[in-house]
Amino acid sequence: MFKNVIVYRIGPGWSASVAQMEESLDGARFVACGASQEKSIGWIEPRGEAHGPLVEAVGGQLMLKLMIETRALPGSVINRKAKERLAQIEASTGRKPGKKETREIKDDIKLELLPLAFSKESSVWVWIDPAANLLVIDAGSQARADEVVTMLVKSLTGLAVTLLNTKVSPTAAMSQWLITQEPPAGFSVDRECELKAADESKAVVRYTRHPLDTDEVREYVESGKLPTRLALTWDSRVSFVLTEGLQLKKLVFLDVVMEGTSTGKEDGFDADTAIATGELRKLLPDLLEALGGEMVPT
Repeated sequence: MFKNVIVYRIGPGWSASVAQMEESLDGARFVACGASQEKSIGWIEPRGEAHGPLVEAVGGQLMLKLMIETRALPGSVINRKAKERLAQIEASTGRKPGKKETREIKDDIKLELLPLAFSKESSVWVWIDPAANLLVIDAGSQARADEVVTMLVKSLTGLAVTLLNTKVSPTAAMSQWLITQEPPAGFSVDRECELKAADESKAVVRYTRHPLDTDEVREYVESGKLPTRLALTWDSRVSFVLTEGLQLKKLVFLDVVMEGTSTGKEDGFDADTAIATGELRKLLPDLLEALGGEMVPT
């Protein structure tokens, strides 16, 4: 639960009870792809129990889960089959099919082969913190997060969200931390970083398992290479990689967080949710403060 974090601010005026949300999401439950369907997307039970609730409330925090199934056919397979079929048409009729007919043939081949294609499923955790008006999506890319937001806005009437923005950009803040070799209060800099040149060269320097409090790193930043990723640890409890887009990647809850927690199967979901949301509810405000505070849209 929560390997990556993209954070949104929920717009003013939206509220819904768990029962209201449940009713709204029920109309968009996940249904597996049909034989000729390329993609299916919908909500599933966070606890993994068939026909269970789609919204789970744990300590006032709301958890949802989106399932995405795709069937993909390699373009090379479709092109090869189409080439064979086009050759047959040319051999039997003496004419060469045009662009429109070629596209139609490729579409027909895709429909024929889709039932034989392997499907791939992926799920995304969604956390709504009603008290803080925050939406957190466990997505590894902005494109996937956008897909989740689109489904949420369609499913939950009146919901509007905007990406969290800060007064100091992550790139500017990370540059300052590396130049001064002084991380913000409550954070420590770890041993992973990516620096990217802003000029046409687009040169990239990556450090992995390497100390960053060195003259070499400082000189790179001072010469114009901007940090796009930086590994940090918060309060010796949570490690992550901060990106230039204010995403938290490679999120790890450290041993001190897990000490004393139950590993029983029955309460595993509740415990995982309480740990993840409890830590992030404290980490996110500290991170925002380290980035100069939230920039509120006017």
